[in-house]
Amino acid sequence: MRRFIVIALSVCGLLAASASVASARVLLVGNYHGIHGKYKTLQAAVNAAKRGDWILVGPGDYKTTKSRTPRGRPDLTAAVLVTQKGLHIRGMNRNTVIIDGTRKGAACNSKTGNQNFGPKSKQGPMGLNGILVYKADNVSVENLTACNFLGGSGDAGNEVWWNGGDNTATIGGWGYYGAYLNATSTFYNGDEKTAAKYGIFSSDWSGGTWSQDYASNFNDSGFYVGACQQVCNQTLSQVWSEYSSLGYSGSNSGGVMVIKDSQFDNNKDGFDTNSQNGDNPPPQDGSCPHGGISPITHTTSCWVFMHNNVHDNNNPNVPAAGLSAEGPVGTGMSVSGGRNDTIMNNTFTRNNAWGMILVPFTDSGPPCTGGTVGFLGPGSCLYDEWGDAVLNNTFIDNGSFGHPSNGDIGFINLESGHPTSCFRGNHEQNGGSVKPTGDVLLQTTHPNCDGTPGVAGSSSDPQFLTEVLCNAQVSLGAGPPSCPNGDYPRFTQAVMHPLPTKQLKTMANPCAGVPKNAWCSKRK
Repeated sequence: MRRFIVIALSVCGLLAASASVASARVLLVGNYHGIHGKYKTLQAAVNAAKRGDWILVGPGDYKTTKSRTPRGRPDLTAAVLVTQKGLHIRGMNRNTVIIDGTRKGAACNSKTGNQNFGPKSKQGPMGLNGILVYKADNVSVENLTACNFLGGSGDAGNEVWWNGGDNTATIGGWGYYGAYLNATSTFYNGDEKTAAKYGIFSSDWSGGTWSQDYASNFNDSGFYVGACQQVCNQTLSQVWSEYSSLGYSGSNSGGVMVIKDSQFDNNKDGFDTNSQNGDNPPPQDGSCPHGGISPITHTTSCWVFMHNNVHDNNNPNVPAAGLSAEGPVGTGMSVSGGRNDTIMNNTFTRNNAWGMILVPFTDSGPPCTGGTVGFLGPGSCLYDEWGDAVLNNTFIDNGSFGHPSNGDIGFINLESGHPTSCFRGNHEQNGGSVKPTGDVLLQTTHPNCDGTPGVAGSSSDPQFLTEVLCNAQVSLGAGPPSCPNGDYPRFTQAVMHPLPTKQLKTMANPCAGVPKNAWCSKRK
C-alpha cells in the first residue's frame, strides 16, 4: 500500500509539473529573425508575466527611459524591476541583447552627457540598478549584457541584482540562476557616487547558481555575495572577473559557498572574502550549518574555493573608491577576517605582491558581532582570521614587486586562542617550497586544521604586517601607514576595458527548455 501511494504521488507530481510547463507562456520582447514580439521593452513583458512564464528578448540596445522602485523602497531605483516569482528571462544572444544604462548614443557608450544618473533627489541623482530581482524566488536571468548602471545617492550601481531585502539582516529570497551574463561599464569619472559599483550581485539570499558569467570595470567588485548569514547555499562556476577593484567580494557570506573552475585576473585584488560591519550580520564563517560535513572537503568547512585560476592581479588603474580601494594591489586572493574557509587545488600566477593573504579585518562601531570590541582602541572592531585551510595550491611567479614579504602566501593573526589555520601541500610549479621561507615553517608546524589554538602575532614573515598595511594604505594608529621598503603601484587613471566578446560564448541554443513559440517553433 505504501509503495502504491509513493508511485501515485510521483505520478501526480509529474502530471502537475507537466501541466505547469504546458501552461507557461512565452512573452517575446523585440525582434528575432524578422519576427516581432508583442513587447518593446523587457519591463513591459515582466509586468505582464505570471509565475512560471518565459520572457525571451531579441537582439537590440534596450535603453533606460524610466525607473521603478519596489514598494516601500524609494531608494532602490531600477531600470527593470522583477517582483514576480519563478520567471525565466533569457536573451537570444549574450553579446547583442543589451540592457543599457545609457540614455542615448551607441550601446554602453562612455560619453558623460549620455549617462543616466537616475531620478533626482535632494541628495542629488539617485543612480540606477539594471535588472533588480527583488524578493522574488527562483528567477533566472540568462544570456544578455547589462551595462552602465551607475551609483548615486540611492542604493544603486548594480547591473544584475538578486536582492532579498538589503540592510534587513534577514533572508528574503530563495533560489536563482544567472548564466551567460555580461556585466560591465564604460563610464567612470572618479566619483564613487557615479561609478558602476557591482556587476552580478546577491544579497540577503539563500540558494542560487551563477555560471558562465563575466564582469569587468567595477568600482567595488565584479561578483558579490553577501549578508546571507550561514545559509548562502550558492555556487559560482566558470565565471570570469577582471579590471575591477575586487574581482569578487563576499562580506559575511558563510555556510555552503562554492567558487570553482573560475578565473580572476587583471583586478587590483583578485578575490576577497571578509567579515565586516556592513551587510550584516557578521562574521564571514565557512562552517557547515548545524555541524554538518561538506561532501567536498569531508570536514566541517563548507565554504570552498577550488580549481580556480587567479593570475596577474596587479592593476592599480581600476575604478576604485571607498572601502574596496583598500584591497592591496598585486594580490591574488585575500581572506580578511574570514573563518573556517577552505582554499584548495587552485593556481595562483604572477600576482606581484602575494598569491594569497590571510589577515584580520579592522572595522569600527557596532554591532561587531563575532568581532573583538576595542582591540585597537576605543570604538574599534577587530575580526581576526582563523580556522582556514590552505591545501594543495600551485604557485607560479608571485611576488615580483620584490618587497621583503612578497611571495606566494602572506599570513598573520593578532589574537591568541582561536583555532589556527592550516597549510598543507602548497607548492611552487616546479615542486619547490612556497615563498617566503616562513611559509615552509607554517606547513611544517600547522599541517592540519585540528583546532589547535593559534598564537597572537603568528606570521609568514616578520615584515608582512607592515607591508600589507603599506600596500592597502591602512594605518592601525595615528598618521599614515609606514612604508619603510618603498611604496606599491598607485592609481593614476582608470582604464576601462571593452568586453572581450570573441571569448564570451553565447548560449548554443537559447530555445532549449522553452515552450514552443514563434521564435522557437522548431524546438524539439
